[in-house]
Amino acid sequence: MTQIFTNRQTRQHRIIWLLVALAVGMFGLGFALVPLYGLLCSAIGIQRNAETASSSVITGMPISSRWVTVKFDGAVQPNLPWDFRPPEPRILNVRLGETYVVHFTAANQSNQRITGQAIPAIIPWQATSFFHKLECFCFQKQTIEGHERVEMPLRFTVLPDLPKDIDTVMLSYTFMRIETGLDAPVTK
Repeated sequence: MTQIFTNRQTRQHRIIWLLVALAVGMFGLGFALVPLYGLLCSAIGIQRNAETASSSVITGMPISSRWVTVKFDGAVQPNLPWDFRPPEPRILNVRLGETYVVHFTAANQSNQRITGQAIPAIIPWQATSFFHKLECFCFQKQTIEGHERVEMPLRFTVLPDLPKDIDTVMLSYTFMRIETGLDAPVTK
């Protein structure tokens, strides 16, 4: 009887240690995901941020004779006192494979420094993997001082293998307020 009890205890201890090891492993994996994501992005040629973005990603890409329309839109969440505007003109005809640069503007209408993050959306969603942002303000948080106005560049290309049935792509950004501890009243 004690042999059965001892075997049961041993199995229970093994299970507990396996569960503890699994929990520790999951916790460690959470920390490892950021560098692993960076390695994956660089291995498959996706640029994660403006510091590493360059047009060399598309070197050798053929420029198509096909043109598509790209529309730009911008919005802010109600709790963010910014005026955020897409570039002028808001509609641009682009040749597939060429690189273009446009500038969005944002103005902080409050007296305090505020940090925001732009969340992009591409419509139709089927065009998402064909719209490459080489440099974008959406890659990082943006901090704007009280009553400051900034221009934010977007450098992009639309890949030549965009499906033939897509002739218009809309790129829309919504800015959201991010609480960072940097948001503080500006002293005069």
